Amino acid sequence: MTSTSSPSQAAGTSKGSAQNHSNRSEGLRADALMEEDVAWSHAIDGQRDGEQLDRSERAALRRVAGLSTELEDVTEVEYRQLRLERVVLVGVWTSGTADDADNSLAELAALAETAGALVLDGVIQRRDKPDAATYIGSGKARELLELVIETGADTVICDGELSPGQLIHLEDVVKVKVIDRTALILDIFAQHAKSREGKAQVALAQMQYMLPRLRGWGQSLSRQMGGGKGGGLATRGPGETKIETDRRRIREKMAKMRREIAEMKTGREVKRQERRRHKVPSVAIAGYTNAGKSSLLNRLTGAGVLVENALFATLDPTVRRAETPSGRLYTLADTVGFVRHLPHHLVEAFRSTMEEVGDADLILHVVDGSHPAPEEQLAAVREVVRDVGATEVPEIVVVNKADLADPLVLQRLLRTEKRALVVSARTGTGIEELLDLVDAELPRPEVEIEALVPYTAGRLVARAHTDGEVLSEEHTPEGTLLKARVHEELAAEFAPYVPAPLS
Repeated sequence: MTSTSSPSQAAGTSKGSAQNHSNRSEGLRADALMEEDVAWSHAIDGQRDGEQLDRSERAALRRVAGLSTELEDVTEVEYRQLRLERVVLVGVWTSGTADDADNSLAELAALAETAGALVLDGVIQRRDKPDAATYIGSGKARELLELVIETGADTVICDGELSPGQLIHLEDVVKVKVIDRTALILDIFAQHAKSREGKAQVALAQMQYMLPRLRGWGQSLSRQMGGGKGGGLATRGPGETKIETDRRRIREKMAKMRREIAEMKTGREVKRQERRRHKVPSVAIAGYTNAGKSSLLNRLTGAGVLVENALFATLDPTVRRAETPSGRLYTLADTVGFVRHLPHHLVEAFRSTMEEVGDADLILHVVDGSHPAPEEQLAAVREVVRDVGATEVPEIVVVNKADLADPLVLQRLLRTEKRALVVSARTGTGIEELLDLVDAELPRPEVEIEALVPYTAGRLVARAHTDGEVLSEEHTPEGTLLKARVHEELAAEFAPYVPAPLS
């Protein structure tokens, strides 16, 4: 038997189906809207196709490439991590030789590559001093525009620190983003900082650099309502502009960051005081970036610090315990690498970290023997060491990368530097001689004692090994006959066991 239905019934059924379908669609749409507010479920969301994004990323504005007719990334107010791709380098040669200027631009190219950029070309202009308006002069700036168009570059990097006015004027001419050497180094530091203290120091340096370079335009120059009860017509003044508000907030953040860094400095100072109390000598490894400081630290102590053929590969200071060939304990600290024209913002922000150099008993000044101008590296590092007040600390110049260096360059360095040693952290050449030299240069305990220590006071013998220098040791039936050099505090504890002199 078949069932039949009238047209009116069919219409009603169709209408009911449509209504049910509509209700079901409304329900599905409501479920879809509710999905924005529920937690992610693997059972449900895991079955979806395509890349899944967080809620904030799905709701965020997404820039569509190729629609804007304005200059990109030129009028940004906030400082953000640079995304460099295709860059042209510009330098101003004011002093020195042409080779010096070429080496400086080559180093800028290495910095740009470390930051992730593709260097297309580099130009240098000979001037008595940089142009106050556009850094290279208006005529050369127009020539630079032609070079930018020809190469298809989207960024120009200047080999120097530009004033806010120079940045604006040069960008107006070349029509692409312009940054300077300082901003490039700050970006590299921001990428490589790993520890909490390192990140805080980099953030402080970035804010110091950003503060005078904030820019506002259009509505960003509008003023907030002035004072007065309830606002309205009872205003007492024009109020702050948006850019003034940004500057005030940055100053507040900088003050907070300085307090946090000061608190971190306290913890490191406690460790230093503990080492001083135990009279543990300290050695600081300082040197130009990519000179091989971390490789030398690993070779001397087996620290396992990251080693990479890149500028500023390691920023966070590392302190390791080491032992001289004669058995004396000391600490070895790896510090942040230096570079010529190191931004003063970084010197100020990393001053607490660089104090490891000032508090050391000996500095191992590592220089890259394979570099085209190692003397310039030495001068740049010594300038920063002078800034942190470590000029009185004894220094040993360690010429690294002997396996790659020109023998004539090594001979020249050994002639000019009175206390220098040639090593290779990669192959181990000269490491034994370096350890012997460190052993000889480290400060020695001032009191020499000879005592017969009973076996019940064996802890004193152990302390002589850790905190002093044992010259001889003999075990007798009465106890340990010990001859050593120790500090005054420990010598007082040995006093009861020192034999009285024969009359």
